[in-house]
Amino acid sequence: METNRLISATNDKKVFGWIVAISILIPVVVAVLLFMPEKLALGQDWVFFLPHLNAVINSAASIALILGLYFIKSGNVPYHRAAMTIAFGLGTIFLVSYVIYHASAPSTTFGGEGFIRTLYYIILITHIILAAVALFPILLAYYFGMTGKVDRHRKVVRYAYPIWLFVTVSGVVVYLMISPYYEF
Repeated sequence: METNRLISATNDKKVFGWIVAISILIPVVVAVLLFMPEKLALGQDWVFFLPHLNAVINSAASIALILGLYFIKSGNVPYHRAAMTIAFGLGTIFLVSYVIYHASAPSTTFGGEGFIRTLYYIILITHIILAAVALFPILLAYYFGMTGKVDRHRKVVRYAYPIWLFVTVSGVVVYLMISPYYEF
C-alpha cells in the first residue's frame, strides 16, 4: 500500500512537470506565431477555411462543456467523463488548427468603429489572457479527473471550468465579430 502511494506521488510529480511545461510552451509558441514577420507557406488558399472550422470546433466544445456540467450535476459520471474528454479532444484539434492558421495566414484587422470596436477589443483581450492561463488548470483538472483524484479534481475545476467555458464561448463571439473582415 505504501509503495503504491510512493509510485503515485512520483507519477504525479512527473505529470505535474509535463503539465507546467506544456502550459508554458504552448502560449509561447502561439505568441511567436502571431508575431512572426513572415508566415509559413502552407498552401495559402486552404488555410482561410480554418477560422470557420475553429468557430465550429469551439461551439461544439462549449456544448460538450455544458453537457459535462449537466451530467456531473445529474450524477452521471461516465457521461460527464465522455463529455469532458470530447471537449478536451476538440480543444486539442482547435489548438492545432489555430497554430496552423496563424503560422501561415496574415492577421485580420477588425474594421468596426465606435462602441462595437471597444466591445470587440474588451472581449478579445479578455479571451486572449484567459486562453493563455487556462491550459494549466484544464490539464490539471483533466489529469485529476482521469486518475480518480476526485477531491483534487473538484478544487481545480472551480477555476478551470468557468475559464474554459468563457474561452470557448468568447472565441466564437470574437469569430462572429471579425468574420466580415476576413479576406478570402
